[in-house]
Amino acid sequence: MARRGGAALLRYAAGGLGVALMAVGTGLLLSARDAWGAVVWLAGALVLHDAVLAPLVLGVGMLVAALPARGVVRGALVVGGSLVLITLPLLLRPGAPPNPSALPLPYGRNLVIVLGAVAGAAGLVLLVRRLHRGPRRTEDDGSRRRQAPRR
Repeated sequence: MARRGGAALLRYAAGGLGVALMAVGTGLLLSARDAWGAVVWLAGALVLHDAVLAPLVLGVGMLVAALPARGVVRGALVVGGSLVLITLPLLLRPGAPPNPSALPLPYGRNLVIVLGAVAGAAGLVLLVRRLHRGPRRTEDDGSRRRQAPRR
């Protein structure tokens, strides 16, 4: 019973911290010079997430669920998606960066190379698993042993 009280206390503390952080964010938003621009950006991010990203992730997840090697594919997609999410804001930023050392390399090309390496590593894992497993046996060739029923 004491365990439930601790969980409830932790839940209320996390909720209170969340409400406090929302209040701080609202205060910062209202004190910003271009508050309307921030509101438009937040609304755009919400629409982009709900109208594009969430259905896309759901659709890809449904396709991946049908694959026999869904764990490896899912891992490669999570790593690749994380890399794109980290890199995309730097690549899509309009104009020159305020700090010339922020983008000294061709990050678009390098992102494609790293995503290719992630796909290659996933393919290599699948190949090693297939080679390690050996050829599949079918029921019809009689090569499977029949097991006695367990008692």
